[in-house]
Amino acid sequence: MGKIHNILTKSALLLCIIALTSGMCACTESVPDDTVPIETLDNGEVLFIIEDESTPETTVPAEEPKDGVFEMSIAGDYIIYDSIYGYTNMLANGEGHDFKPIVRNLRKFTKDCDVNYYNQETVLAGDELPLSSYPLFVSPTEAGDAMLDVGYNLVSTATNHSLDGGEDGVLAECKYWKKNNDKAFMTGTFTSQQERDEVHILECNGITYSMLDYTYATNGIPLPEGKEYLVNVWPTDFDINDPETDKEYQAYKKQVKKDIEAVRDKVDFLIVCMHGGVEYADDESEYQRDMAKFLADNGVDLVIGTHPHAIQPAEYIGDTLVYYSLGNLLCAQTQDMYYKKVTSILATMTIRKTVDNGETKVKIENVKNHLMFSYYNPATWSDYCIVSFEDPLIKTLVPDYKDIYQVYSEQFLKRDDKITIEPCC
Repeated sequence: MGKIHNILTKSALLLCIIALTSGMCACTESVPDDTVPIETLDNGEVLFIIEDESTPETTVPAEEPKDGVFEMSIAGDYIIYDSIYGYTNMLANGEGHDFKPIVRNLRKFTKDCDVNYYNQETVLAGDELPLSSYPLFVSPTEAGDAMLDVGYNLVSTATNHSLDGGEDGVLAECKYWKKNNDKAFMTGTFTSQQERDEVHILECNGITYSMLDYTYATNGIPLPEGKEYLVNVWPTDFDINDPETDKEYQAYKKQVKKDIEAVRDKVDFLIVCMHGGVEYADDESEYQRDMAKFLADNGVDLVIGTHPHAIQPAEYIGDTLVYYSLGNLLCAQTQDMYYKKVTSILATMTIRKTVDNGETKVKIENVKNHLMFSYYNPATWSDYCIVSFEDPLIKTLVPDYKDIYQVYSEQFLKRDDKITIEPCC
């Protein structure tokens, strides 16, 4: 503890001593034994130092930023058709639904990661609403339970199917995720404007991060008037496919920018999920490219694209890593010639923060992109499972797996030579 030094003259000290005897001095003790003369003035006065042990007011310094690192995985659209929940009901012997056998192979990728993301395409509201399938999806909550069990803890829910169960569906799904908020963070759909505007700061291994989520539309179902907060909609008009002239789309950029600015300087790492694009298209649309550039220009670190139900290219825009479309992680869509609708990319990566002379930098390192297959028996619409092209099981499930791997490797890698994909088995 530092000491406060009070300098008094000899005459002042004498006055203080006299005052003490009369009970009038503000000092609480006489001249201390440890007073030390430090200077004699020309007029004969002597200066003394009185040591004061009282504690001065102090300000606790802010904690210095530290290096940090965490491992992350990201996966695509998780879509629950009636044939899937019929199969999971059978696995559960008619008592609820058992999705765990379908997703168990994902543990290979999640078990060594701290943060695991996926897109919940369909509404998990089966606890409160009747189950339904295409074109309006309401899914069993056990589908979410299985993903939590396998390690997923970061979830986006703003999709074109967010309103398939109406407002009640949104509220029911939000209720489900709030019940599990100790296991996962969900964003994209909300129960109030206040909830929608809340800034969420997450932390992992010394790195703070957050995620924002937007969809291009809600399946032709309008948001209830005055309750636009239910789903984050960044509107796009694919018939025009010209973001420059789309006034509604451009106007919403102000909201996205506001959302980013509310959190950007509070976190080390920022993720934005954008649910949009042309279904089954091999390449990103003009809207997707414009969105990605806008997000990169506003300091977003990772952009995760979903919705097209097909693998689209990935690329870096500056330091921002952009996935235009990861494809379908799980679905029951047609297995066409090249299995377009049942293949996806699952990526793992290292998020590293370094602090040097007070300057903090965050980098995405060690990116590994894995080609995945959503298998089912087309004769019986059963035996659903998700398997990697790196797994020897793929040889049995997809006899022409090498050709399929080649097709989607070329498709995924064509934008950026810094992007790689893991080899098949």
